[in-house]
Amino acid sequence: MTYAIFSTGGAQFRAEPGVTIKIPLLEAEPGSKVTFDRVLLASDGKHVHAGKPVVKGARVTAEVVRHGKGEKIKIYRFARRTGYRRHAGHRQPFTEVKIADVKLKD
Repeated sequence: MTYAIFSTGGAQFRAEPGVTIKIPLLEAEPGSKVTFDRVLLASDGKHVHAGKPVVKGARVTAEVVRHGKGEKIKIYRFARRTGYRRHAGHRQPFTEVKIADVKLKD
């Protein structure tokens, strides 16, 4: 099974062809193709190639499916005996991509 571990937006993700994953928000239109060159580890099913720090020539190609927001996180701040109470919410934006191809070498 071919897979790769790539880095984008300060996080690492495992990519396999045909799998849909949510990554931090990208500036790309839905339906467009994106390429991730920062591949940290790649496997062709028989051998595993580890990068130092990246695997040379390896890349992950994906198609942008949609943009959205994640589940709401509630933030509540409280200080006892002072009447201090604050609450807020946050929804982290994401981009959903479908992995099209994982290339190990050019």
